[in-house]
Amino acid sequence: MRLIDSLRRRGALGAMIGLGAAAAMPAARAQMAAPGEKIWHGMDSKALDAAFDQSVWAPNFLQIVNRFIANSDAMHARLGPPRTIAYGTGAAERLHIYTTAPAGAPIFVFLHGGAWRSATAENYAFAAEMFMAAGAVFVGVDFDWVQDVHGDLTVLVAQIRRAFACVHARAGDFGGDRTRIYVGGHSSGAHLAAVMLATDWGGLGLPQDLIKGGAFLSGIYDLAPVRLSSRAAYIDFTDTVVEELSPIRHVARVHAPAILAFGSYDSPEFQRQSRAFAAALQQAGKRVQLVEGAGYNHFELMETAANPFGVVGLAILAHMNLRLATLTCHPAKPFPHIPHPN
Repeated sequence: MRLIDSLRRRGALGAMIGLGAAAAMPAARAQMAAPGEKIWHGMDSKALDAAFDQSVWAPNFLQIVNRFIANSDAMHARLGPPRTIAYGTGAAERLHIYTTAPAGAPIFVFLHGGAWRSATAENYAFAAEMFMAAGAVFVGVDFDWVQDVHGDLTVLVAQIRRAFACVHARAGDFGGDRTRIYVGGHSSGAHLAAVMLATDWGGLGLPQDLIKGGAFLSGIYDLAPVRLSSRAAYIDFTDTVVEELSPIRHVARVHAPAILAFGSYDSPEFQRQSRAFAAALQQAGKRVQLVEGAGYNHFELMETAANPFGVVGLAILAHMNLRLATLTCHPAKPFPHIPHPN
């Protein structure tokens, strides 16, 4: 129960499900639309806030997040804790590295969700086991929560770019192959991961094709509607932030294939964002796979990414050209005839 207790103490439980922000709405937001006025794809302010409020669409949220924690704890009990590497001087700037693979293994770098203002890499550690079993290194990235850096998403983006530079530089230290780095993320982490996919790495002194592919689960790829929602209470959505950190506006920078996944019980806006980003990538001639998790909500979809037989797990393993040991099915032998007792 560590995550739930921590979130309650810090007042961030509502952040993970999109609650509690409306009361602190900036005056500018209140002046943008009259009550009932449609402001985004037929939605008024109330409907738009609900579109980003996961408790509306995933009423079993606490049950699933507690399961994330229990499964992460169980994985650590079986396989031990990760190796931790600092990629910067900040308290949160840490990589959590899980590997049982031989040297030269592909690397999957994962960015956790939490509405940009809660959760940690440890809370999502349960996803590492599938990658380890398939012969890959799994790297969870911790970074600052946005409310702790004055609502500035660019700080988080800069941190994560440094994290990727560190993974590239030190891959050999933990048995990874720097030429096979992949990225993934869930929810707000999927947004940050997509920003990484659309980063000009060459301009940062790294290989332009640093990232070989990505998997993005229930993400946000256009910040314009988020700017109009209650999340503007704790994020400073400047024109520059919306323009530069909306991956759908920078598909020309994408040089690697992408998996875009969403649950059929995600909010319609989350589903629309995945479809729209996939369409933009496809129109630009990029390689993209759109995956719908039928019957899964926003949080349940994440669990399928940790399952080699789950709708997202299957897609990721194929994407990375990985697989677990194949099950062999043998023809069933007939049972011997046993006379019925009289």
